[in-house]
Amino acid sequence: MWAVARRPKWIALLLLAILLAGVFAALGKWQLERSIENGKPLPASTETRKTLDDVTTPEKPVGSSLAGQKVTVSGRFVAGDTTVLTGRSGGGKYQTVGHLVDDATGASLPVVIGWSDQRSAAVAGGDRLVDDASLTIRGRYYPAESPDQDTFEQHEYSAVAPARFVNTWKAFDDRMYGGYVVADRTTADAADLGTIADRAPTREVQFDWLNLFYAVEWVVFAGFAVFLWYRFVKDAWEREQDEARESAEAAAADPVDDDVEPVDEPVVPVDDARAEPGRR
Repeated sequence: MWAVARRPKWIALLLLAILLAGVFAALGKWQLERSIENGKPLPASTETRKTLDDVTTPEKPVGSSLAGQKVTVSGRFVAGDTTVLTGRSGGGKYQTVGHLVDDATGASLPVVIGWSDQRSAAVAGGDRLVDDASLTIRGRYYPAESPDQDTFEQHEYSAVAPARFVNTWKAFDDRMYGGYVVADRTTADAADLGTIADRAPTREVQFDWLNLFYAVEWVVFAGFAVFLWYRFVKDAWEREQDEARESAEAAAADPVDDDVEPVDEPVVPVDDARAEPGRR
């Protein structure tokens, strides 16, 4: 079979198969690197504190890379717009959300101030921060939540949802940030409330099994390209073997001996009908 494989036609086809296998192997390597890269934790850029105006603008959606970003914002809380939320994680039965107007942009920003186990204390905590003085709030910035988790029938609210605040806040000029801030201990202490338990967001990403599957798939394609060349060569060799066997069988069924000379047959004399009578 290898005598057939050494022919120029099959050598050229082998080089093509090796080239295709190399391309497939490179694609498999790229997919494997993607799966490993996607499994690495993202850089903790959120831990560098920035001003709110440096990371976003009013009405701009909050992407996943910005969730949990440490920010600083200065503004004034609006009297009468304090909201109490229930059923939230981070501490306490009730959490206080204030309406902060950003000094730099004039846009509205929900701020989770702190928590308390009593509703009246939660409301009073928000009222303590309402005055004409500008306050500097430090905390983490998160994407806005949906009001779907609220229990409207029981007049209970659980989501920090700007989409709802635009209808409940009294002082609102139609400019709202796309997220909200969870204030740190400084703001909670000023309101005489408990501090919301907040920590750096988890940046671990699960291993990307889909890219790993694609990597294995490309390796299989690479092996198949070489295997296909092998099958083509073997089929050509088997076809030649069958043709040679059929020729040999045909020759054995109809032998021809060229060394045998033809033999002249003897001539038998025939009696002449005109011979004389009585003569033998």
